[in-house]
Amino acid sequence: MSPRALVTGGGGFLGLALIRLLRQHGWQVRSLARGRYPALTELAIEQIRADLADQAAVTTACADCDVVFHVAAKAGIWGQPADFERANVLGTQHILRACRHQRVRRLVYTSSPSVVFSGRDLAGVNEFIPYPSHYEADYPRTKALAEQQVLAANDAHLATVALRPHLIWGPGDNHLVPRILARGRAGRLRRLGSGNPLVDSLYIDNAAEAHLLAAERLAIGSPIAGKAYFLSQGEPWPLWDLVDAILAAGALPPVRRQLPVGLAYGAGYLLEQAYRLLHLPGEPVMTRFLARELSTAHWFDIRAARRDLGYAPRISIREGLQRLTVALAENPPADY
Repeated sequence: MSPRALVTGGGGFLGLALIRLLRQHGWQVRSLARGRYPALTELAIEQIRADLADQAAVTTACADCDVVFHVAAKAGIWGQPADFERANVLGTQHILRACRHQRVRRLVYTSSPSVVFSGRDLAGVNEFIPYPSHYEADYPRTKALAEQQVLAANDAHLATVALRPHLIWGPGDNHLVPRILARGRAGRLRRLGSGNPLVDSLYIDNAAEAHLLAAERLAIGSPIAGKAYFLSQGEPWPLWDLVDAILAAGALPPVRRQLPVGLAYGAGYLLEQAYRLLHLPGEPVMTRFLARELSTAHWFDIRAARRDLGYAPRISIREGLQRLTVALAENPPADY
């Protein structure tokens, strides 16, 4: 019989790409998400509409599954701490309990490299880098808590693995690319400082394939069980070169204006205080976490993923940009 998988967040960017790949490989797939998605309906995917905070619904969704891909999360640089706790920590606890109740044997968790970000450069680091003692945003803090719970849950009944993909992008992106294009159109992008730090990124197809590879190699007592893995293209680019390339794919000019890093960090602090005190809607254009992210290196040693998962990115950054350019031409940036 073909394997059966549950994908949480199946209507999202990575979730949908993963579901499409699983179906291509003959898997039976179920999605758990808060909304209902036409793209999943077209693929004839069973959709369970529920929140991760609903333990009963999560347990039902895990029934008869060989593998759970826990992709869903609350992402972002701003928001209420309780919302991040509910989605990322409590939701993951519910997934773990449901896996045990339904005797699911494999759990592939989508984590983030930000779980080890201390505000300083991450230059070629591997999985031995420790978690920091302090976080300047709730997303990395809660993702770190969830990742630790997932890895600690690995035992003789449930095999777990955590994947840390960095800056996933490509056609269909509903987060990184639209933000860059929207800010570029509005003239609100600024280079921070005079540097151009190296950063890793990950094309969407490569990210989905890495998840499939992890599921195929994951088993009770397998070499990858209980471990975390960085994922990227394996070809770090200067940050502002990558941003300019994405802008070019959307037929927009490159970023020319600069802002001192210290000024950006200070502005982020003041904006955070204003948003908290005045309960302003939306999110600040700058936060301390974002200022650190845009002014430090983020690239990773992915030899462990290559060795243990058999991971090798098939789509290069150049080819990915070509595909993105075509996609944006078919769906103009204003409608993207």
